[in-house]
Amino acid sequence: MNSVNLSKRLQVVADYVEKDARVADIGSDHAYLPCYLVQKKHIDYAVAGEVVKGPFLNAVNEVSKLGLKEKIHVRLGDGLEVLTGKDGIDTITIAGVGGPLIVHILEEGKQQSKRTGEEILILQPNINERSVREYLMNESYAIVSETILEENNKRYEIIKAEPVAEKVDYSEVDLLFGPLLSEEKSQIFIDKWKSEAKKYEYIVTQMKKADQTNKKKLKELTERLNLIKEMIK
Repeated sequence: MNSVNLSKRLQVVADYVEKDARVADIGSDHAYLPCYLVQKKHIDYAVAGEVVKGPFLNAVNEVSKLGLKEKIHVRLGDGLEVLTGKDGIDTITIAGVGGPLIVHILEEGKQQSKRTGEEILILQPNINERSVREYLMNESYAIVSETILEENNKRYEIIKAEPVAEKVDYSEVDLLFGPLLSEEKSQIFIDKWKSEAKKYEYIVTQMKKADQTNKKKLKELTERLNLIKEMIK
């Protein structure tokens, strides 16, 4: 039986999973995350969901190769529709897709009664982390942990959120930068937002040069650029 070595970003996701959690890993690809957690005896039940046939078969093969079929259930289906009530899932992990898709998966799961709103959520959006944080806020979740890291010349943010009785009211600064990341202001965080500032400066400059400008859009982008500059100064 071979052991699974995780990428840096998946290692953080794994570290955020609590002992003896019942995990649904959505978009599981090779099921590396649940395989790692079971091998480490950190959990003993997981559902690995995959909507694409190729990655689904990769996950089936990985789980089978490691002899973990009794503890990891690999299922083909869209988002949280792979879950049943009997799974007793208390933790949902979604990593490696865009923020809007994460929001879509969580919302669809709620509409299908596959997500109760009591689950711990561990999310790693590739883009538009703000949309994820806004959705969490509106769903009465509090962000309890955040990590930003760099891997293969890309920067990733990992967000862990837990349900709360009273809705948390995050500011625009919290939503855009992360309530915890903006407090910590690591070098990777500063580098990311310096890079973003350059992109926004370029777009704003081009828009100002244009014959016809969407004034509302220009105002929004300028306001965001000012927020970024204030954060990294």
